[in-house]
Amino acid sequence: MLAGRIEPSQPSQSQVEESLAMAALPDEVDAARAREYALLAALLTRTPDRQLLEDIADLKVDATPIGLAHAALAEAARAARPETVEREFFDLFIGIGRGEVMPYGSYYLTGFLYERPLARLRSDLAELGIARSEGNYEPEDHLATLCEVMAGLAGGRLPAPSGSDERIFKKHVEPWAARFFADLERAQAAQFYRSVGMLGRVFIEIESQAYALPA
Repeated sequence: MLAGRIEPSQPSQSQVEESLAMAALPDEVDAARAREYALLAALLTRTPDRQLLEDIADLKVDATPIGLAHAALAEAARAARPETVEREFFDLFIGIGRGEVMPYGSYYLTGFLYERPLARLRSDLAELGIARSEGNYEPEDHLATLCEVMAGLAGGRLPAPSGSDERIFKKHVEPWAARFFADLERAQAAQFYRSVGMLGRVFIEIESQAYALPA
């Protein structure tokens, strides 16, 4: 379900050797984390089509916080019509001039686009051999791209030294993503995307709590 916004750049021999030495196959928890990030990346990249809405309607639910967020999103997907969600996506993220919400790290951290947080993120991604894919014109601090990066690191699609996902999360996701998702929950244009905001907020909070635990 990755949205194709990023891709591994051509690695050097030393990067390959380091990745092989330090990367491990993801366990079930990391695989589940990767799926959550990939779903959020897909929903923030483009309007979900009918097939994706049908897939979301079948999400596994339970009594945990993330399970309840899945239940709300699944219910919203069952009630949604693709053409209505398409208009909602436009109003929220594109708009006339700009959308109601701005899914960019630089904007949340400084109030402006293309600021220093983006430069720091680009530097950290370059160290991991991760580059913006051809044809993706959004800056790398768009939350869809960051979610795709996290999905790739957690799921092993983007080989990187151990702990890279924690580093990217703490430096570039945790400082603002939960606030963005909370704003999405409250956005005037949000109907289907209100439940996307809920899922994102709950998931980022869970990630923050998990990373705060002693190693």
